Amino acid sequence: MSTTRMARRPVTLQTRLMGAVIGFVSLILVIVAVITSATLGRTLEDQLQQRLMEYAKPIAVQWVGFTRPDLATAENLLMNQKGIGIPGLLVALSSPEAGVSGVVFDTSQTSIDDGGSKLSLNSTQLAQIDESLVDAGQATVTIDGLGSYRLVSITTPNGVDVITGFPRTEIQNQLTQLLTVIVLATIGGLILLALTTAITIRVSLRPLRAIAGTAMRVANQPLDRGEVEITERIPDAQADPRTETGLVGASLNKLLDHVNTSLSARQKNEERMRQFVADASHELRTPLASIRGYSELSLRALSQQQGPAAIEGTTTSLERIQAQSLRMTRLVEDLLLLARLDEGRELVYGTIDLAQLALESVSDARPTAPEHGWDIEVPDEPVVIVGDAGRMHQVVTNLLANARTHTPAGTQITLSVAKEGSDAVLRVHDDGPGIDPAVRDELFARFARGDSSRARQTGGTGLGLAIAKAIVEGHHGRIEVASTPGDTTFTVRIPVNPAAPAQD
Repeated sequence: MSTTRMARRPVTLQTRLMGAVIGFVSLILVIVAVITSATLGRTLEDQLQQRLMEYAKPIAVQWVGFTRPDLATAENLLMNQKGIGIPGLLVALSSPEAGVSGVVFDTSQTSIDDGGSKLSLNSTQLAQIDESLVDAGQATVTIDGLGSYRLVSITTPNGVDVITGFPRTEIQNQLTQLLTVIVLATIGGLILLALTTAITIRVSLRPLRAIAGTAMRVANQPLDRGEVEITERIPDAQADPRTETGLVGASLNKLLDHVNTSLSARQKNEERMRQFVADASHELRTPLASIRGYSELSLRALSQQQGPAAIEGTTTSLERIQAQSLRMTRLVEDLLLLARLDEGRELVYGTIDLAQLALESVSDARPTAPEHGWDIEVPDEPVVIVGDAGRMHQVVTNLLANARTHTPAGTQITLSVAKEGSDAVLRVHDDGPGIDPAVRDELFARFARGDSSRARQTGGTGLGLAIAKAIVEGHHGRIEVASTPGDTTFTVRIPVNPAAPAQD
């Protein structure tokens, strides 16, 4: 026999809801049926008791003065009463001298004197009657062959117990009819409830089935591919946030929108990374090729020539090797700086006067491009921020170098510093030809160049603006550019008192 136990089949939400609703309603109906039956039975019993007392007292009066009553006497007495009209009227007499005797009259159709039938009680039936009334003057007893009776005993002054009883058949029939109606109505109601509940739950859970189907289709999509777009969505009719299930559908649609956006961003990042690697490889290949070429040239010159000519050629090659090595070193250092800035490192916080930093930066930049016009606008009061002085100086230097490099001679370059609200604002403006809108959105990307729009005169790695942007964001600020022909402005906004990140 296998010891592996088969897992139980899980119960669906629809089955659980139907079971809970039908079970709860069934319990309520059973309780109502029990209470209704008990209340009606009690009422009918009270009514029967009241009618019984009304008949018992006149019958008992007939035996006053008789010490030895018998059935013949009872019959004669009752025949004097016209139109009793009680089916199954029971009369029994009990006295110390005569014992117990009794008779049942059926006058449902006619009165006794018009030929109503009578049935004498046997000893067993009389014993059952006598035993039921030993401790009380009234009782409910089931008599063999007759059924259930409600009895009342009235003792006359001469010591005779006159026992009168009514059958409970009518009460039992009414209760049986009531219970039958309740059972049938309950079964019919439960069937109708089950159908209504099943339809209601099925319709209500339709959005959940749509959600499950959508989630399954999304799960089956190959999300590990390069370009992935999730187009599956929950229909608007089943994503109404005003309902519980619709709220789940709306939340899933929002989640899918976020996932789709994240996948698109991931794809763009991967494309940028591939482009970054390609650009970095290209930038590194040029100095490496130069170093290799000049190294081979130096070796060849040394092997083939001697004297001053060989020394001069070797010196020139070594100078070029040194220049290309420095270029490659700067590139690697810039890449390392960007990586460390991305990790939130490389910033040493202190107090910086941006106005003073601007004056120094313009003074350093003016000799490098005397053919450009240089201007500076700073307030009389210091504009102080908390940040890394060296890195902020690098930001200003890169922006001025960018303006100088990509504008023709005679261009006016203006550096201004101001305090606007809680921000310190630094602007670099030039009246050059402007930036091509096609490259403006990617201007701060790594290895981005604006050659097509600005007259580039000197080489560069294309990392200057990317480094500036990373440093500004490291100071909780932002950098923006606005450009039209003859009007280009780079704007740097930095909070005056930013929260400095934890230092490594």
